[in-house]
Amino acid sequence: MRWRLITAAALICAASAAIALWVLHAPPFGHWLQLHTGTINEPGPYYGFWSGFGSDLEEFGILGAIGAGIYQLVKKYNCHEPGCWRIGQHPAAGGQFLLCYRHHPDYQGKKPTHELIERLHREHLERQAAMYSRLDEAHQHLAAKPATADDVHRPQPSAQRLGSVADQPLGDRALAQPDLLQLRPGPRCLTYR
Repeated sequence: MRWRLITAAALICAASAAIALWVLHAPPFGHWLQLHTGTINEPGPYYGFWSGFGSDLEEFGILGAIGAGIYQLVKKYNCHEPGCWRIGQHPAAGGQFLLCYRHHPDYQGKKPTHELIERLHREHLERQAAMYSRLDEAHQHLAAKPATADDVHRPQPSAQRLGSVADQPLGDRALAQPDLLQLRPGPRCLTYR
């Protein structure tokens, strides 16, 4: 807060000094400005402006659009902590935010060390193993359930109607209805049946 006050006071002093110099040297500065913007020494009023300095207004608009695009690109990839201009490389909150190492809660303001990376990787593997063991238990429970007469005579959906549904990943609907779960051969992945 103190630095903001000092910066504001310095900017006000600099602006007042520039205004004082302009007032003291108004005729030479005004002539220089008129000459370089093309508003004097031309046959008609403002002909020099529109054929010189004024013709660059379009280019300023193009440069402004490019600057706005670069700003939006930087804003997308920088740290989501308000006021931080670092690049956000570390996902947080399930990937909702990209944070730099200083603002990521796992790093506590320090660059990640080898031990921290190993610990976080180990915790991730433990969570994955727990999730797969619960899914295996659900699959074993469903596989152990005896088939009834209704299951044998139930019409099977055609492959053409299913399309790519068989390849869709496991979703909330399959978790709510465990009979839709099927363990595919190959990588450990559950899909809709």
